[in-house]
Amino acid sequence: MVASGWGFRILVIDNAFAELGLATDATEREVKDAWRRLASQWHPDRNASAEASARMQRINQAFEYILRNGRPLPASSDEPTHGEPAHDAPDADTGTARETPPDEAASASSANHTADEGTAADAGAPRRLLRRKIKLTLEEAAVGCIKVLRGKVVDTCTDCAGVGSRVMAGHCAACGGSGNLQKRSFFGWSAGTATVCESCLGSGAGRATCATCDGNGKLPPRNYRLSVRIPHGVRHGDLLHVDGRRVRADGPNADVEIRVEIEAHDLFQLGDDGTIRCEMPIDGFAWIANRTIKVPTVSGLQTLQLKRDQLAYRLEGQGFPVQRRGPRGDQVITLTPIFPARFSTDQQILLDQLSATGLGADGEAVDERLRAWHRGLRAWEKNR
Repeated sequence: MVASGWGFRILVIDNAFAELGLATDATEREVKDAWRRLASQWHPDRNASAEASARMQRINQAFEYILRNGRPLPASSDEPTHGEPAHDAPDADTGTARETPPDEAASASSANHTADEGTAADAGAPRRLLRRKIKLTLEEAAVGCIKVLRGKVVDTCTDCAGVGSRVMAGHCAACGGSGNLQKRSFFGWSAGTATVCESCLGSGAGRATCATCDGNGKLPPRNYRLSVRIPHGVRHGDLLHVDGRRVRADGPNADVEIRVEIEAHDLFQLGDDGTIRCEMPIDGFAWIANRTIKVPTVSGLQTLQLKRDQLAYRLEGQGFPVQRRGPRGDQVITLTPIFPARFSTDQQILLDQLSATGLGADGEAVDERLRAWHRGLRAWEKNR
């Protein structure tokens, strides 16, 4: 018997095997592997095409029909046939059958780079994607950091694979196993037209509402927490990818795409070549006295030895990575000596004393550069 409507052809066992792309002598393990592969490809949360929902229904019905009502399946050599098949199915919503993170925080990689993990069946299967934005300071982007993402996520019910019901033994009570419902006229006679039975979705098999999700196919929203290790050298607008198969059990059970936003900085300006520039006012007297000062860098405060004949200083390796995950560039500190607009009486006395130390007993400047200047000035004045 063939049901109309969506074209379900799973009441004949050979058609059920064909729906999963298998031969009729397939082993139980081959049936389960085929279901996992097709569920990863056609689940509506992963496949946005119009036919995804109907195709997923047929895949689920074929899978359950084979294991419940089909001829005995030959056992594979390394997996004997046993148990209830529905509990062996993976989570069709997330594709996250393995949650064994190597560290406390999941590592984020560039979005155009996919982690080489998982089975061959997982390789081409689209997985659920969660999109988030994070804001980083320039310091966090330069040296890397760990960010904690929190939110709510709705998971697909694993007991019914998101269908909302499960195939049971026997025929559908609503349609008697035909998969169709005959329309009746006002007088109760058959109108000659049939519609697909909504109770069994045209399969003719008995179905029961999933008790876990109450027929919704979705579980109640749950809070998730995900620690993400951000690599050093990320730029504004970068997309990072977290493999959902490596997150912890309290994570979102999905791949995560993170868009990076770097906040403007009050002290630093980042150049395209990775150079970080900082303009810093400095006490003019400390500069004259060749003192040591503390200057800010993205790694923290650094000690700088002043030179009174130098106003710009280059700190090697204290800038931003020139290439993503590469070595850091330099930081350039530009000093602006600041002197009082008006000197106090004490400062004026000290300056007079300091100025006097630059003159010798003959009243001439001690420094030869000043002496040469004054000799040239007197000669110029004399020859005018």
